[in-house]
Amino acid sequence: MADDVLLRLSGVHTHIGRYHILHGVDLAVRAGRLTMLLGRNGAGKTTTLRTIMGLWRASAGTIAFAGQPITARATPGIARLGIAYVPETMGIFGQLTVRENLLLASGPAGLDPARLARVFAVFPVLKQKFQQAAGTLSGGQKQMVAIARAIIEDRRLIIVDEPTKGLAPAVIGQLIEAFQALKHTSTTILMVEQNFHMASALGDDVAVMDDGRVVHTGTMRDLAADEALQARLLGLSLASHQ
Repeated sequence: MADDVLLRLSGVHTHIGRYHILHGVDLAVRAGRLTMLLGRNGAGKTTTLRTIMGLWRASAGTIAFAGQPITARATPGIARLGIAYVPETMGIFGQLTVRENLLLASGPAGLDPARLARVFAVFPVLKQKFQQAAGTLSGGQKQMVAIARAIIEDRRLIIVDEPTKGLAPAVIGQLIEAFQALKHTSTTILMVEQNFHMASALGDDVAVMDDGRVVHTGTMRDLAADEALQARLLGLSLASHQ
């Protein structure tokens, strides 16, 4: 239903220099659900996320969040609406401790004990590493810090770009559990992910991009069950992404 759409992109085009990357993206992210954004490398997925956050400016089309136009807003203003972004690069401050990284992402009142307890419930290892420099953590633990920063305050929408990239299967399992816990809080999530196990375990809705456009929308369950559709949209079975 249209009234449960929290984030909507309509006819969004994005140019980066002389390159035309997005060619009229239409995307609806429903409230309280996890939407997977899939597609081949170079399809425009990361550009879509960065355009939503105002890091790259849409050259045409509209982006609306909770019914408010945000196409022309600066990134800090978009974030203040309750949108958190976890980039593919994670963007943590390596010389700062885990605590200091979380403090930077918290509100004026500092770290709320109840929110911190929730973070530790999702990522117990961060409690052990709380006073340790984030740059000394493993890749999986750094990703946990990046996600923890996104949830240390109440967010209406969390945007995550390839959280499992380069991580070991055991760590991916921990991240799946973490995002499943977030889903139980009715947090709305938009995620780019290439790992099929992760995508099928977490996704409610799915949008598939190709050549700067969304070419398929539906449920993640239906896409995961249809190998012919996977082959047509992605060129190969999603099972090969495990």
